[in-house]
Amino acid sequence: MKIQHVSVLVAASAAMFLGGTASAQDAAKLAQEKACLACHAVDKKVVGPSYKEIAAKYKADKGAEANLAKKIRAGSVGVFGQVPMPPNTTVSEKEAQILAKWIMSQK
Repeated sequence: MKIQHVSVLVAASAAMFLGGTASAQDAAKLAQEKACLACHAVDKKVVGPSYKEIAAKYKADKGAEANLAKKIRAGSVGVFGQVPMPPNTTVSEKEAQILAKWIMSQK
């Protein structure tokens, strides 16, 4: 899948999540700027699981957004296989919360 195609999917999904507000555009732009799309896509496995797969796995978990925000910043391994997700220390706590909320909105 081409990066441009992924960017369109991310932007469209973010717009659905936040009703087309500036915040939806910010979430899509943030995912792109923070290199999330190098390993993830909204609806297809790339290196890591799709955002839809992540949201489905955690949909019953009331603490999912907070846990995902921590994993975005600290990294993770073993939840979706043995390929590690490296920590993304360029993402602030607030940005991680925005990304986690957006990820959990995927259906």
